[in-house]
Amino acid sequence: MQYLLGLYEKAMPAALLWDDKLASAREGGFDYLEISVDESDEKLARLDQRETWLAIRKAAEVAACPVKSMCLSAHRKYPLGSADKATSAQSLSIMGKAIEMASFLGIRVIQLAGYDVYYSQSTPQTRAIFSDNLAVATEMAASQGVMLGFETMETAFMDTIAKAMHYVREINSPYLQIYPDLGNLTNAAKLYEHDLHADIELGRGHIAAAHLKETKPGHYREVPFGTGHVDFTSAAEAFLRQGVRMFVGEFWHVGSLDWKKDLKYASTFLRGHIDAAVKKIA
Repeated sequence: MQYLLGLYEKAMPAALLWDDKLASAREGGFDYLEISVDESDEKLARLDQRETWLAIRKAAEVAACPVKSMCLSAHRKYPLGSADKATSAQSLSIMGKAIEMASFLGIRVIQLAGYDVYYSQSTPQTRAIFSDNLAVATEMAASQGVMLGFETMETAFMDTIAKAMHYVREINSPYLQIYPDLGNLTNAAKLYEHDLHADIELGRGHIAAAHLKETKPGHYREVPFGTGHVDFTSAAEAFLRQGVRMFVGEFWHVGSLDWKKDLKYASTFLRGHIDAAVKKIA
């Protein structure tokens, strides 16, 4: 059974040149890179830098390591559900530019942050605006043949696949699906005392890819693989049985000088669990 394992860009030092990032991802045992467009000015600027797009495409070709997905978390600062008209307009501008960049680079799926708003209070108004803008964003994506996939987050708005499916059904487009975060799903299952696999099953036919991230109850970031409570093998089996074939190892570079060693450890760790799941299905 074939599958692809991608690497989250932030697992490497931010200062690396694109040649080094793409080559390191491949050397670390990953099949592709997931690029990050977060709320920082540096990463938002990528959306307007066609010379950067060209550099990424050239580096990917040289390293034989394509860029197949994008983690678009810039909507934390410029949320689709903002009641401020200028911010709402900016959220759609970012969306349009991200889709254009994805189309240029051959990116298949953009992971969309599952927030109506992040730094302010969610209200019926922000949820309504989110729905309206989501419909516009999905139409933008459809026009370029790029899929959007909701990330299940660490906040109550969309921390389960069940909650993400509400909007997937509402929009009802092949270009809006779910790209869940396994670590966040695991924490939600513990928090709400529901069955993780039952929640995953609710997304059948709508899960485009999956983030494989380690977590602990109440801790959502920077938990080393193998030190948390995520059952990677059983979850990988559940995803594989639904036809999911794209996975991304999500972890962060936090200053380690042995970051290349960390990449190899992560790819070996994750492939071990995915391969064990493949054997259960075969």
